[in-house]
Amino acid sequence: MSTPNPARRDALLPGGPAAVRPGLLPRLAAEGVGSMFLAVAGLGVPLFSIPQSSPLPAALAAGLAVTAAMLAFGHVSGGHFNPAITLGHLLAGRIHAGAAAAYAAVQLAGAAAGALVLYAVLRTLPGIADSRTAFDTVTAGFGEHSIIQAPLTAVLLLEVLGAAIIVAVFLGAAARDRTGGIAAPVAVGLAFAALLQLGQSVGNLPFNPARAAASALFSSGWAMEQVWVFLAAPLVGAAIAGLLSRSFLAVSPAHGGTGVDLEPAPEMLTGNAGGEGRKDSVRGVGDGTANEAQEFFEGKRG
Repeated sequence: MSTPNPARRDALLPGGPAAVRPGLLPRLAAEGVGSMFLAVAGLGVPLFSIPQSSPLPAALAAGLAVTAAMLAFGHVSGGHFNPAITLGHLLAGRIHAGAAAAYAAVQLAGAAAGALVLYAVLRTLPGIADSRTAFDTVTAGFGEHSIIQAPLTAVLLLEVLGAAIIVAVFLGAAARDRTGGIAAPVAVGLAFAALLQLGQSVGNLPFNPARAAASALFSSGWAMEQVWVFLAAPLVGAAIAGLLSRSFLAVSPAHGGTGVDLEPAPEMLTGNAGGEGRKDSVRGVGDGTANEAQEFFEGKRG
């Protein structure tokens, strides 16, 4: 029977000198579970209420769910739960392309699983004759499927702008978070709640491709015809925010105008994160802000 390595044991403790960063598989599991939770809360509350008459409860529920999921799982995966946020991180240089693609896949799967649970619940309710028609009430749409008959152009602009704001808030709050990982979840949750109240009033705009795809899967045929808008537009907004964030970092006086590579180390993205003597992957200069941001995204700050 071997004796545990004291240094390794201390690193596993919350207050240990060097927290062990999770590998890719735990991160993917956290993203999948978190995305499912967001779909259940974000779709379930308006599905079993009347969001058109009072969108605030549903928007608050979705925003609180984002905050709760980030607090619960953010220390493992970074707490994206949204392909738009993951794309923003990719273009900001804070995650590798392979990991970003894996994140997006499990986010879509997790959201679909959450929507499937809600659909199954609807099928058990005797007062609902058509479960797909019921799902139409929470599915994003434009034109005749928008609550206020919003045209395609208006929906595109709002989705792009909303996703850009959310991604910018996430990247900015996380980079400056010095309070143990509390500021970013609260800021992102509040941003989601505010924007979702607007989005629901226009046409159930989710600012989240995973949630949009999940609800469209269980809605009527028109939803799949229009879902491309709610997949593409948030990604455009995320791309804008991610590129702007990267440019701001590159010219930041605090970093001497040299820029900082915030991508995780390759072994983190292949699941080989357990080796001792692992070197930090952050390469750059500055006053420590970049290191704190990297620690948040790599799960070292909770």
